[in-house]
Amino acid sequence: MSRGRAPLLAEERGSILPLALGYAVLAIALILVCANATSLYLAQKRLDALADAAALAAADGFSLVLQDGRPRALLDEPRMREQARAIVETAPGGASLVSVTSDDGISARVELATAWRPPILAPFVPDGVPLRAIATSRTALD
Repeated sequence: MSRGRAPLLAEERGSILPLALGYAVLAIALILVCANATSLYLAQKRLDALADAAALAAADGFSLVLQDGRPRALLDEPRMREQARAIVETAPGGASLVSVTSDDGISARVELATAWRPPILAPFVPDGVPLRAIATSRTALD
């Protein structure tokens, strides 16, 4: 009985190696995708924070006017754009200022854009992803 099992065991020797290599390749691919996904998430969060800072700065681009005998802060779009551009230009990352608007004269809306590139090249991750962030800040005079 032992003579019949010896040839069978000899055929099975080394059959786990392709399975182990397959799992190793799968694990490396998963690590690369997770690292790139984390980088994408952090890039979006950085762009969101920069948009918040630019909107806050743009909300400082107001001029004081008197309406009905009371002072009121009204946003001036050229000054808003100048304030937001100063923040965006000093920040690292290469974000561009898409628009700075104020619909009601007291809210500054800033839109930024950039492109994310994967830090670790992988064949199953897109080469670049466009990112956008929009933030709004209000100015108030009490």
